[in-house]
Amino acid sequence: MDRIPQTVSPVRPAIVSIQPNDIGRVSYLALGEPDMLPLWFGETDLKTPDFICDAAKKALDDGYTFYTHARGIAPLREAIRGFHRRTLQTEIALERITVPGAAMLSVVLALQTVIETGDNVVCVSPVWPNIFQAAEITGAEVKFCRLQEDWTRSRWTLDLERLFATCDARTKAIFIASPGNPTGWIMSPAEQRAVLEFCRARGIAIISDEVYGTLVYDGSPHAPSFLQVAEPDDAVFVINSFSKPWAMTGWRIGWLTHPAYLSDQMNVLSMANNTGATTFAQWGAVAALSPQGDAFRRSLLERCRTGYEVTRRFVDSQNRIRWMPPEGAFYGFLHVDGMRDSFNFACNLVRNARVGVAPGSAFAPPDDTATDSYIRICFAQNSERVQTGLARLGAAVAAL
Repeated sequence: MDRIPQTVSPVRPAIVSIQPNDIGRVSYLALGEPDMLPLWFGETDLKTPDFICDAAKKALDDGYTFYTHARGIAPLREAIRGFHRRTLQTEIALERITVPGAAMLSVVLALQTVIETGDNVVCVSPVWPNIFQAAEITGAEVKFCRLQEDWTRSRWTLDLERLFATCDARTKAIFIASPGNPTGWIMSPAEQRAVLEFCRARGIAIISDEVYGTLVYDGSPHAPSFLQVAEPDDAVFVINSFSKPWAMTGWRIGWLTHPAYLSDQMNVLSMANNTGATTFAQWGAVAALSPQGDAFRRSLLERCRTGYEVTRRFVDSQNRIRWMPPEGAFYGFLHVDGMRDSFNFACNLVRNARVGVAPGSAFAPPDDTATDSYIRICFAQNSERVQTGLARLGAAVAAL
């Protein structure tokens, strides 16, 4: 039988037009090559600690290889509640906690809950590109409100009036990451309360990425959280992950804190998207939330402080590189004076200097030319590796 030509494709235009983000495009040039210094991804070079791996291995040996509750095993949800209690001094009801799989899946569930085709999501940028790509995949238009550089005070700032003006009648959600990736910016409690009041009045959901919440440099146990200001039934969705504080990027496990009245709906959404998180990985996550896990988090924070200082000294020694020192997370978002094409600069850095960085173009829409003057490096790694990579970067900038 002859094949019938298909003149109309059933594939959605939003899917046909998807392109890899610029971080991925740069990393594809040399991913895994032994002579590369990879500072492009958001992860430490430490492997997951043994006590977490041992807990997952024991779960496998004990036969925890079957289906389990789609919203997460009870011991893990209890441990998450305890984590919030000791880091935020906030009591979160178990019906508000869902563990669907990776933290990125938690973002998807939050978007699926509030977005219909034709709605829009306002993202505070610069922002990790997977976020706005996920919003586009759900059928949303993405609008951006850019943080502003305050070079006088050497900090990023959010203009709340500009954020509110970016919203319109079709806005269904505001996405905020604090501590931010790539900037390290942290939102204040006063700003959180103002955004919450605005969103309550207009029926807009808040999706708050707080995966770097314990990686802060002012001595606090946790960055300010929307969980501390929102009521249990506010339309607030808080994303958390085991990837960053516990060196578990490959485990693909995180959690979502959501309005209390959506517990049944989250059970269905988690089941439909992923049938729940990997069972034995959840037992590793339980171990991560133990006192041993708290000690590991503190040691990782100290590693980040060292990388921060290495990066600060490097920036201070440069004529064409500057930054707003991050308040949290583990990135240096470096402004390179005179650079206008961060993607090609990053590609050339891979080819000629064998060091990998994330181009600023990945974190903003194409018309945001200001962010194209930045690159992001991850300093949560061995300080000698960070120092060597930055030295290669400095030489490349000098040759621009």
